[in-house]
Amino acid sequence: MKLDILAIAAHPDDAELGCAGTLMAHIDKGYKVGILDLTAGELGTNGTVEIRAQEAAEAARIMGLAVRENMGFKDGFFANDELHQRALIVQIRRFQPRIVIANATCDRHTDHGRAADLVRHACFLSGLKKIETVFEGTLQPPWRPEQIFYMMQSNYIEPDLIVDISPYWERKMAAILAYRTQFYTPGVDKEPTFIATPEFLDFVKGRARELGQAIRTLYGEGFTTERKIGVRDLFDTI
Repeated sequence: MKLDILAIAAHPDDAELGCAGTLMAHIDKGYKVGILDLTAGELGTNGTVEIRAQEAAEAARIMGLAVRENMGFKDGFFANDELHQRALIVQIRRFQPRIVIANATCDRHTDHGRAADLVRHACFLSGLKKIETVFEGTLQPPWRPEQIFYMMQSNYIEPDLIVDISPYWERKMAAILAYRTQFYTPGVDKEPTFIATPEFLDFVKGRARELGQAIRTLYGEGFTTERKIGVRDLFDTI
């Protein structure tokens, strides 16, 4: 399955928090969009791997993804090394996305920045024909995404691009709250964590409102990129 956009994130729920609105906006325009979770989030304080997988599937249904898969890397301990790069190259060549969205380049959770580095390296190496990979018995051709965008997460990073997600805000929150074991849900008993509080959900909304205000909309999602953004028409920036 060829995808237009592939979000590659360290944990199930990272993409929901950082770019769900953007993904849904493009799905509604007819683009094929998927998520590749690097780990099962097995080190999360609350919930289990099995429940987290069910929650991720429900969030995928809410967003309308074409595909969602999990790499099975070790939560907290995956590395930006040849083993993990080659495994990721197989999936990049398999889905051939034009755009990849990755974790924040620097964030409170150390997995996020490391995942961003891993994705950046794998996307580049995936374009080298002398690196051979095989999927389902077939030699894969090289493929390099045209652009990588890095989402904003806990830390504030000045965005290079903000996407208006105002029409998708309620569905974004529904996708986030599909993770009932991870985020604050009235009546659901769980150990308090950084993300399992009402205040964290207030922060998510406040960040989106701040970014929306910057582009004169209600809600926004911000991204950074190493490659300059070019347009053929100045009105595309309005």
